Amino acid sequence: MARESHRSEKSIMVSLLTIKLILPACASLKDKRSTLQPLISRIRKEFNVSISEIGLQDVWHSAWIGCVLISNDANHNSQVLNNVVQFIESHFHELQISEHHIENH
Repeated sequence: MARESHRSEKSIMVSLLTIKLILPACASLKDKRSTLQPLISRIRKEFNVSISEIGLQDVWHSAWIGCVLISNDANHNSQVLNNVVQFIESHFHELQISEHHIENH
């Protein structure tokens, strides 16, 4: 007999935060990696989100970072992802956020 998957009445919300960072202190890809790794690790630990560098990997002075959060509440997801942006601005002064976007699906 085939197993049926049962989905709860609540919907699943997937939220994506994309952040473009400017890294003015970096002069090489090695500098960039040593700057981004602590940022990525700390955000992953503090906010329990999936996070990765998603673009501009070969450019040493800029980076695109993506964070994903899944829950049943889009407002909760947006609040957490906005907190990620504020956390970067307040704890990583050597970085500049040039743009960021939050999408809920």
